[in-house]
Formats: sequence, C-alpha cells, structure tokens
Amino acid sequence: MPARRALALTFALPLAIFAASPALAGPLAAKPVGGLYLGADLSYVNEMEDCGAVYRSGGTPVDPFTLMHAKGGNIVRVRLWNNPTWTRYSNLADVTKTIRRAKAAGMQVLLDFHYSDDWADGEKQIAPAAWAKLDTAAQARALHDYTRDVLTGLDKAGLMPEMVQVGNETNPEVMGGVKDRSIDWVRNATLLNAGIRAVRAVGRTASINPRVMLHIAQPEHVAPWFDAAAKAGVRDFDVIGISYYRKWSTRTVAQLGETIALAKARYKADVMVVETAYPFSPVGEDAAPDLLGADSLLPGYPATPEGQRDYLVDLTQTVVDAGGIGVVYWEPAWVSTRCKTRWGTGSNWENAAWFALKQHEALPAFDFLSRRYTPRKPAR
Repeated sequence: MPARRALALTFALPLAIFAASPALAGPLAAKPVGGLYLGADLSYVNEMEDCGAVYRSGGTPVDPFTLMHAKGGNIVRVRLWNNPTWTRYSNLADVTKTIRRAKAAGMQVLLDFHYSDDWADGEKQIAPAAWAKLDTAAQARALHDYTRDVLTGLDKAGLMPEMVQVGNETNPEVMGGVKDRSIDWVRNATLLNAGIRAVRAVGRTASINPRVMLHIAQPEHVAPWFDAAAKAGVRDFDVIGISYYRKWSTRTVAQLGETIALAKARYKADVMVVETAYPFSPVGEDAAPDLLGADSLLPGYPATPEGQRDYLVDLTQTVVDAGGIGVVYWEPAWVSTRCKTRWGTGSNWENAAWFALKQHEALPAFDFLSRRYTPRKPAR
C-alpha cells in the first residue's frame, strides 16, 4: 500500500482454515507463461463484496478473479496480517479464501507477508503484538516458524503460492517501528533471512517451490537498500519488487526503467513493479479523501479511463524494455461501498480502481493485461 496512509496463539494456526481442497493442476515452476507477470492485488475483494459491492462487465455481475484472468491476468497478490483484531479481513482465513479464488480462476499467487497486525509499509513496520516484546533471536524464530506454518498449511490445502514476499515495503527496519529510525542491519538481516529460510525450507518439499521477493517502496530507495542488504548478508532472493507511485517518488517513469535495469544487473535478480496505480477520475464518489487525484497526474495521461489504461500500457512497456518481469496493480477492486474505514465511509481509492464509479462497470484498464509486450530496441 502507498506509504501515506500471544506467541502461542500465533502458531496455533486453526486447521479449519486449511480445509482440504482439490489439488489444482498446473506447472510446478513458479514462472508465468511468456515470462511476464501481469495482475493485481485483490486483497479487498472479499471485504467489498461483503459490503455490498457488485462488480460488472457489460452490465452483467462478474467475479473479479474470473474477469481478471479472462482479460489476461496471471497473478494475484494478497496481503497477510498476523493477528488483525481490528478487522476480520487479511487474516489467515480471509487470505486462504482469496488464494482459493485466485487458483480456481487459473492464476498464480503472490503472498505478501506484512509481519504485522496492521499495515506495514514504507513509513512504518510495527511488530505483531505477540512478538513485540521478544528479543531479536526470539523474533527471528517466531517469524520463521510463522512463515513455515502458514506455507505448510497452504500447501496441504493445495493452495501453495508461486511467489512469497518476505515483508512489505521494508524500507524501514522489519518490525522496527517508524521510518525515521536508523536501520540496525544486523537485526534486520537476521529477521529477513529467517523469513527467507522458512520459504526455502517449505518449498523444497512442497507441491510448488515459491520464488522469494523482497519489496521496497519507490525506485530511488532500491539501490541504497539492496546495497546495504547485500553487505549485511541478505542475498538469497529471486525477485526485487518495487512500489512505484509517481506522487510519492522523485523518479520519472523513464528513471524507474533505469532503476530496474541497474537492479537486475547489480543484484542478479528479476525485478518487477509490484505496486502502482493511476486515477481514471480526478475525484471519487464519496466523502472519504482520495489518495490519488489531480496531484497524481502525468503529462499525456489525463484522469480518464483511457488515460489510466494508457499509463499502465506504457509503464509495462518501460518495465519490459528495462528487462523487468511484470507489473502488479494495487487494489483495482477497492470501490466505494456503505462500509466505513478509519478515514471515512466508502473508499480512498475508488477513483483509481478498475471499476467505474457508482455501477462498478469494468474499465479499459483491464486491457493492459492482454497486450503483448516485446522489448523495444534502443534508438541509435
């Protein structure tokens, strides 16, 4: 998400959450057809539907997962909070439901461990309440075992993700508080490596061996963070995920491409944009403040449905030209409903969703998923 905005119980993962589901056919290799991941974070869908949202295409109600796959999407990202007592969503039961829907629709899954009971992002990384008073060694064991237990349970249910994020927008220190605190890289590396080891351990014997992603918000922070991580001994990852929101970044789209190319070469990892968004309207439809509005627009891309689509097509082409492997949109289904958030009734993102205001009709943004992107040769 954009950056502006008891231990025993933790490990007692309820077996009912992982109710047996039929094995899902598909390749064991966690790579998409054609080598390009195109999709979106659909973590809000279950909540929005419970709040009364009806998504439509051509006036007919549709399942957003089925629609995204039909439009060419191949990966669904889903966030996981440890014990979010303030909501009944994005906990393990809700995440399991989302993964089951994604797999049933024929798409791969990127599981995003926040390692928090609430939003973890580029502004803050707050430890789960159950782990907050533990020392670093105990926190590392807790993080490792929690990651292992979640993935083991998902695998037994036939729901193993193809990719796993060890942390979300970990610009600050993992479980270290707010961004202004300097990073203790001995501690940070200990925690990150504990999560990575857990993914690797489960993957060795699971039905799917997930790729490991580390995720940083905004391209200007990528090289400094990964240089420090490498120096501290954090090297066993497959994918670098970048959040790119021009409103909160000092880099242009072209400079994002330069960052992707540099990161791929320097760290010998695949690189993708794992969060981005663009408004199709300068304003939303409810009183909840819009996070993206006129202040988020780029020249040549008006706040229209076509402007939103064109931004995504051109951004994806830039990623491909730079050697990147995909683009995942953040929260296309967070539409306005009768439900309340901490910030008001409705949504803070409805004007940047992939569904129109009021009737929630599918927008042209979906079309970027079906484009065939070929790297363009640089001009001589």
